[in-house]
Amino acid sequence: MSAPQGLALETRSLCKNFGALTVADDINFRLEAGARHALIGPNGAGKTTFINMLTGVLRPSSGHIVLGGENITQVAQASRVKRGLGRTFQINALFRGLAVLDNVALAVAERRGVARRTWRSASSYADVRDESMELLGTLGLADDASQRIRDLPYGKQRLVEIAIALGLKPKVLLLDEPAAGVPSVESHRILQVLDTLPKHIAILIIEHDMDVVFRFAQRITVLVQGQVLVEGPPEEISKDRRVHQVYLGEQRHA
Repeated sequence: MSAPQGLALETRSLCKNFGALTVADDINFRLEAGARHALIGPNGAGKTTFINMLTGVLRPSSGHIVLGGENITQVAQASRVKRGLGRTFQINALFRGLAVLDNVALAVAERRGVARRTWRSASSYADVRDESMELLGTLGLADDASQRIRDLPYGKQRLVEIAIALGLKPKVLLLDEPAAGVPSVESHRILQVLDTLPKHIAILIIEHDMDVVFRFAQRITVLVQGQVLVEGPPEEISKDRRVHQVYLGEQRHA
C-alpha cells in the first residue's frame, strides 16, 4: 500500500467501535513529512482513541493506518516504534527513581540493541552515554543528567519524555498533551524545544492548551464525536464558527 510522496502518516476510513458505541468514525487523516500539526477537540472527541490506534494500543474496527507508505494496521506496538513511530503520554511513564541520563540511555540502548546484552546499566556504554548526553544538551537538560526524575520540576520531566522519544530516532513523533500540568513559563520552554527539533521529524501534538496549539501548529485538525470536523491552517481554524461553537467558545487567537 503506497502513500503519496511526502506523507509521513495517514489513516484511511479509520473506525473504532466498542459494541454499539462508535468512538472513531471514518477518520481520514494525513500528516505530511516534517509537519508541525495539532489535533484538538472537546473531551470525549475520540483523540486518545485515535492516538491509541496509531500506536497499536488499540486495533481499529476497520480502516487502515499507513506509516511512510507501509500499511501498519496489523503491526504490533513495539514494531511500530522500530519503524519510526514515537510517542509521549499525557501522564508521564518515567522511571522516577533513576537519573535523567539513565532514563534516556535506556531508550538509546534499546534502539542500538544493547539494552539486554548484559547486566550493565545502559549509560555505562560510552556510545550510548555520549548520544544520550547529546540529546539532553539539545533539550537544555545536560546539567540535570545526574538528577533523579522525582527531583525534577514537572516541566523538565516532560522534556525528558521527549528526549526518550527522540532517542528512538522517530520519523513521526506523537506528543500527547506535552504541556498538561505544566506551568505557563515551563510550557513556553517546551515550545522552544519543539522549535529546535529536527525538521525531518513529523510532529503531531494532542493538546488542550490553545496558546500552545496556536503557537506550535502549522496545521490543525479538529475532532468532534469521533469525526474530523475541519482541518486547516491556524488562521482558518481560529475564524471557523463551527470550531468556536463546539470547542473554542468566543476566544480569539491570532
